Order: sequence, then C-alpha cells, then structure tokens
Amino acid sequence: MKPCQIVLADDHVLIRRGLKKIIDGQPLLQVIGDVGDGVELLDFLHGKCPDIILLDISMPKLRGIEAIPKVKKLCPQVKILVLTMHSSKDFLVSAIRAGADGYALKEDSDAELLIAIQKCMDGERYIAPALAAGISPHDLALMSLPMRIVHEELTVREKQVLTLVAEGHKSKDIARLLSISIRTVEHHRANIMKKTEIKSTADLIKYAMQKGYIVPPQ
Repeated sequence: MKPCQIVLADDHVLIRRGLKKIIDGQPLLQVIGDVGDGVELLDFLHGKCPDIILLDISMPKLRGIEAIPKVKKLCPQVKILVLTMHSSKDFLVSAIRAGADGYALKEDSDAELLIAIQKCMDGERYIAPALAAGISPHDLALMSLPMRIVHEELTVREKQVLTLVAEGHKSKDIARLLSISIRTVEHHRANIMKKTEIKSTADLIKYAMQKGYIVPPQ
C-alpha cells in the first residue's frame, strides 16, 4: 500500500523535526516536504500535492487560516489538519470555515496526532478532544458557513496596521510605531475596511482574531 504523503508547515524548525520523527516512524505515513510559512507552502504545492498537510496557524508572511483556501484551490483533494498551540474556539471555527478538515493541538500526545491524521484521511472531521466537548450547536452552525472571501488581498502594510488596530493602538501610536504619518495610517485603515467590507472597529478586531493576526483572550 502506498504511504500517505504528508507536508509539514510550521515556522519552528524543531517542531517540524519532531513531527517528522513521529510520522516517519509509521509504516504507512511519509513526510515528503516541510516549509516554514504559507508562502513556501504554496510554492511547494505548485510542484506536488500531498495527501495531507499539517498546518500551523501562526506563521510569518502568510498565516495558516489565510493559506487554507489558497491551498484548497491549488490542491482540491488535499486534507488539511491544523496543528496549533491555540486552544481558542474562535480559531477552531475560523479554521473549519476556511476549509480545514481537522483541528489538533500541539499539547496532545503523539498517539492523538496519529488518530487525527487517520480521521482526516478517512474523510471525517477531527477536533481535538479538549475542544470537542465545548462545541455548541451554534458553533456547528457557524462552521458550516463559508469564510467570507476578501475581494482584494491586504498589503503587508495594511496587515501591520490591522494588527496594531486590533491590539488597541490609536492612530498616532501606529504612526509612531511604523514611522508613517497619521494621515497614512487613516488611509490604510480606510482601505482595510473597504476591502474587508467591515464597518466598525469591533468587527475589525473580530476579523483579526479569525485570521490569526492576534490571539483571542482565553
């Protein structure tokens, strides 16, 4: 039987090495590549589509949740198992809505990871036991809704401004931190709200949490 081909996407080299050791110890699993961010992942997938991707949320350049729909567009049949330290239900719901097939926690055991991989490959949705018990009917309904697609991608500077806004910084503080004018900050903020079709700061903060720019309060 052909082994299940896996790609690891995590910005921590030691994490990738540890995962590779666990996975390559299984006769029917094989790591065929590992990358440090979402951009590297998309570049890799232009050459070969694996059976499953283990994807972290908090990665530079292109974050995990942002990468999910792009990955599915390149490789429609690939399974995506988010593997993260974030036990927030907001991240879980956002990941599933974006197209993830499972959501696992790094704190869980090696055996649980292998169960997660198998469930995803069998076409089942996997949710880490620590989170599964707290899933409500409302959460399940949210997961069934597709993630709103932003019509235009945010620029790197717009993402920086969005993160700082979501962290509670005022325009003058953002201007100082990014060495730009307050007027430029307001221009970026207006562009962000136009592209995301968001009307309020509260919704911007929620959007930033969903995309993984800031960590929701536990």
